[in-house]
Amino acid sequence: MVIVWVEDESALLTECADYLCRESINVLGASTFEEAEALIERSRPDLLLVDWMLGDKVSGIDICKYNEKTWQLPIIMVTARGDEFDKVLALELGADDYLTKPFGLRELSARIKAVMRRVTKHEPVTPEQRQADCITRGTLRLDKIKFTVEKSGVRIDLTRTEFLLLWKLASHPGRVFSRTHLMDEALGEGFLGYERTMDSHIRNLRRKLEDQQSERPYIHTVYGVGYRFTEEV
Repeated sequence: MVIVWVEDESALLTECADYLCRESINVLGASTFEEAEALIERSRPDLLLVDWMLGDKVSGIDICKYNEKTWQLPIIMVTARGDEFDKVLALELGADDYLTKPFGLRELSARIKAVMRRVTKHEPVTPEQRQADCITRGTLRLDKIKFTVEKSGVRIDLTRTEFLLLWKLASHPGRVFSRTHLMDEALGEGFLGYERTMDSHIRNLRRKLEDQQSERPYIHTVYGVGYRFTEEV
């Protein structure tokens, strides 16, 4: 596994890279956006780690936004900001997970592997499964092979996590999923998060899917239980 880590604390990067190397994870370090961009184009990494607070003119949050639009790689935000608002903000901007400094090396490794399990778990198996890898719900069309969603023929940009959640819900219209079930089934058993993380992803999905106030919602909240995809499309 190859990861690119955008981090301006060289001592931290060196220590973590040495540990992850023993875990068969190759770390390519960058301290600026320009360095990271060159590494990503050259190495085609499996995952990004990005520090929230960079000394560069381009912040970690800027890189997170750019990744969602351009590279679309799994991304973990590394931050010294432990406030819940900041963690949720990182997730809303496209991060797949977050890691708060200071952190243990084993936790770092576990979070990297958990995110990669979520990604590889949902990769399509064979072209023969094409029919089963597409879902149409009203004006929505989900393609699991291409990881794309279209609404009335117009592409909607979702993060990997948002797509996997929508796929799980849309595969079973009317069925109620608890937050815990969604985290386990759609995100993977290794997911290290909490229920507010799920609420953040669902809020993002609604914002992207339901662009008209008069439109009936696709995703309903079942208070005290979880979420379900509408049966009315």
